[in-house]
Amino acid sequence: MSVNTNKPTTSFGVTIAGIGAYAPETIISNDDLTQLVDTSDEWIASRTGIRQRHVVTGNQSIVDLAENAIQDALASAGMDGEEVDLIIAATSTPDTIYPATACQLQHRIGASRAVGFDIAMACSGFVYGIITASQFLRAGTYKTAIVVASDIHSRYTDWSDRNTCVLFGDGAGAIILKADPETDDILACELGVDGSKGAELTLHTSAQNCPLVKPREPGNNYVYMNGREMFKFAVNTVPMTIRSIVDKAGMTLDDLDHVVLHQANIRILQAMNEKMGIPEEKLIVNLQKYGNTSAASVPLALNEAVLDGRVKQGDVLAMCGFGAGAAWGTTVLRWSCVDQRLGKHQETSDTQEIQLV
Repeated sequence: MSVNTNKPTTSFGVTIAGIGAYAPETIISNDDLTQLVDTSDEWIASRTGIRQRHVVTGNQSIVDLAENAIQDALASAGMDGEEVDLIIAATSTPDTIYPATACQLQHRIGASRAVGFDIAMACSGFVYGIITASQFLRAGTYKTAIVVASDIHSRYTDWSDRNTCVLFGDGAGAIILKADPETDDILACELGVDGSKGAELTLHTSAQNCPLVKPREPGNNYVYMNGREMFKFAVNTVPMTIRSIVDKAGMTLDDLDHVVLHQANIRILQAMNEKMGIPEEKLIVNLQKYGNTSAASVPLALNEAVLDGRVKQGDVLAMCGFGAGAAWGTTVLRWSCVDQRLGKHQETSDTQEIQLV
């Protein structure tokens, strides 16, 4: 089922103030993976569209990645951390069960008056966070919110399983939202969950029972994914929810300037593109460089498109995160951010073109 979370009638709208992202410096190429499993660059790229992925090393943490993404977003907005009064951290791979990632970030970025909490919604977490934050801003409870998505799946990947180890990368992305009495850039939104498919993509904990009682059966803490079922879920659900949310915004698919989807797999994106009939140039794709970064994939792709000039002020975007749960979050928004980073540095990313069809 899906839950309609369109905005209530209040005196506040929501505007976008900044965007940022961060990926660890260490890169693992497809050729590197041949040292671990029987695979090749051609095998991986033809099935997934992925050429490389960024991974943490040593003691790098979820909070480290998230802090870097937030600092980038603050630079984009020309803001200081002390202006933030709400932090929502979307992560399914936290460093600690408690304290929450948001609490640690509050201290790291100097947001001393901010409150915060975490959302564990895997690949849909970033959009879930945006929709959740917007409710607080519309109600006037808070004025400035940061939604940050940060995931490290390289520590939960079975590196002997070539069907899953080729997919995942690590990264973080953040967006800054503000309450605004005159403008509203979040045009429509929708959340959905189909819990009957929850077992198709899982990551279990490895905690054990008290030694005075029967032990818990041993398991593993690696990602498990039924790729075939998740493919069917995504290809059936995402086009449906995008059509629905565009209609709620009083628009058509032709009115969209860009579509930013969770960067799961090129074959999933190809199938969705075919169902929706959206021109290839409107789809923002960068999974070839980062792989599947879970909750971080949408802001990583969006941030790159802002920096290279594809996404401009006034553009209309549809965003959809989808995955474990099985859950999805979808929104249509107008890009209002005047990015303070643009023109201050030369973009040096070696953007690789990727063909969808």
